[in-house]
Amino acid sequence: MPPELIAEAVANGLLAGAAYALVALGLTLVYGVLHIVNFAHGALLSVAMFAAWGLHAAFGLDPYTAILPLVVAFFGFGYALQRWVIGPASHGDDGNTLLVTLGLSIMIENALLALFRSDTRTLGGDAGFDVVEIGPMLLSRPRLIGFGVALVTAALLWALLALTDTGRAIRAVAKEKFGAQLCGIDPRHVYAVTFGLGCACLAVAACLLLPTFYVNPRVGNAFVLVAFTIVVLGGMGSIPGALVGGLFVGVVESLGGLLLGESLGQLGIFLIFILVLLLRPTGLFGARA
Repeated sequence: MPPELIAEAVANGLLAGAAYALVALGLTLVYGVLHIVNFAHGALLSVAMFAAWGLHAAFGLDPYTAILPLVVAFFGFGYALQRWVIGPASHGDDGNTLLVTLGLSIMIENALLALFRSDTRTLGGDAGFDVVEIGPMLLSRPRLIGFGVALVTAALLWALLALTDTGRAIRAVAKEKFGAQLCGIDPRHVYAVTFGLGCACLAVAACLLLPTFYVNPRVGNAFVLVAFTIVVLGGMGSIPGALVGGLFVGVVESLGGLLLGESLGQLGIFLIFILVLLLRPTGLFGARA
């Protein structure tokens, strides 16, 4: 196989992996602070993609331009969902929280099916087929833009967690909830902010995916399965792990599609998932409890 073809597959895998990493960032952030797996993550991604599609269909708004308003809207939506629905309904029990998020996932999917049916929608036009020639490689322009935006988003999230008072409060609650509470931090507010940040990451991911992907009420499930693999690979609760894991999984999927065919491209992802669980359950950047 020509080296140029392999290099192009690796490059395209990195570009696709950046979008996967954004989906995984929201998932791992919620786990790292709330210590629960959010089963509604895929359904919320579907909502975000429909929101981006709706803004384009109704107002002609470009998905990249829609990032900022959707980030603000989905942060508020995620905050309200955790503060006044998930938190009160779970009564502080992690098992209840899992059931609540699972129930939310079913409700959201069925609401989307009722509103939009099961039809598949796209932005239309040929913007998704734009390519950039870099040496012998032809790379997707929307994915190049998505790669840059994903890196910037991950850097901003890291800066928020590492350099701001809000980030310190989030890390304090994640490390020791009762100790943080004694210092005057409200864990309920921190939980809601964290969930809001996870939803904001989904809004960015939706805007980056839409130019090259379709949207339907169940589209989020395909991405969240990959995101779970990334979170396990990178380490549960690890922000750098989600970014590195997303890029790695994107490359594995691209090379798998090249060697085994497009329909079997994701086979390598789930083999990695099994191997990580067997050989290194803490992931690449995870710490032992």
